[in-house]
Amino acid sequence: MKNKFMQLARKEAYKGMNNNEGGPFGAIIVQDGKVIAKAHNRVIRTNDPTAHAELIAIRKASKKLNRFNLSDCEIYSTCEPCPMCLAAIHWAKMTRLYYGCTRGDAAKINFDDKFIYNVIREETKKKQVEYFQIERNECLDLFKAWQRKEDKIQY
Repeated sequence: MKNKFMQLARKEAYKGMNNNEGGPFGAIIVQDGKVIAKAHNRVIRTNDPTAHAELIAIRKASKKLNRFNLSDCEIYSTCEPCPMCLAAIHWAKMTRLYYGCTRGDAAKINFDDKFIYNVIREETKKKQVEYFQIERNECLDLFKAWQRKEDKIQY
């Protein structure tokens, strides 16, 4: 039996791909068995490298529910999320992720995140981005102000 939410994610992915808005990726966010948000990759359409299906779906769900904590939601994605999307799923506090294709499948069609995973794990000496730490003490003042802030909303 096919999963109706993954079917919707695939339909969404085809929609974006066929309209040349982005790659073959779709995502659906569900709460209590109801679709809260659906999205497809829009990187090409928006010229935004972060316009991945999962991120767009998270933004839509957060807006609709008027909150950043989506711990009572689950996400269906046509592919194992990239590092950026996986981090966003964690930041949204979601506890269930269902995915179709693997990152290996994505690599075979030239959506390969292996280099990023290697950078995260510090398994490569090659760097695409040079890192420079500057003005740490001045920036630490921001963190100290946050710690003192009495009306902060922790997330």
